[in-house]
Amino acid sequence: MQTGNISRKALITGGTNGIGRAIAKKFSEENFKTVIADVDNTKKRDENIFFCSTDVTRSSDIDHLFNYTTETIGNPDILVINAGIGIRESLTEGDPEKWQKVMDTNFMGALRCIRAFVPAMLEKGEGNVVFISSVSANQPHPSGGIYSASKTALEVIAETLRLETIPYINVTVISPGITDTKFFKNQISGHTSVEGLDMGFISPEDLAEDVFYAISRKNNRSINKIITRPLKQNF
Repeated sequence: MQTGNISRKALITGGTNGIGRAIAKKFSEENFKTVIADVDNTKKRDENIFFCSTDVTRSSDIDHLFNYTTETIGNPDILVINAGIGIRESLTEGDPEKWQKVMDTNFMGALRCIRAFVPAMLEKGEGNVVFISSVSANQPHPSGGIYSASKTALEVIAETLRLETIPYINVTVISPGITDTKFFKNQISGHTSVEGLDMGFISPEDLAEDVFYAISRKNNRSINKIITRPLKQNF
């Protein structure tokens, strides 16, 4: 059973920028030993943070990440599934190859990480898995169908994992609203911006606080979902 103690070894996918980076810095401040896995090979070193170049769409990269992580910090007690990409395309005019890339990253990448790292948590009898989702999940909107579908699928997987691992694994979904990151700039297709939406924004550090709050609950309490968005956001 879970002891309620805050774990001290973490793995974060998509951890070199934005939300993932903020979570890694928060963990470092709390003296967690953390591996960040990202395709971005810019190694931003902080105390207690280690970097592993990883493309979560590739099984061979996940194998390498597993070996690197276990050799560097041991089996992680916290898995933060954050790696993801955005896209805005019409279903009748978009590029299916790009859609596949989104699903491979946002959905299949999560499944690969679960399969690699959660079994050791179950063997130990405790652990935390945090999914960084989006308010776009379960919210169909023009040109946003592929991204929304990927996050909806991710939340279904999160709930399935919770049910399959009761009472040992604490599963949390964090659903951010508009966040001040490079997310929109890095979309593989479509044009949007934080400023263009004109509804304000939250910071990556706000979401890092949400993650830490969720994993810090003690004894038999489990925070399963947190939605955080700007006060002005209407979706």
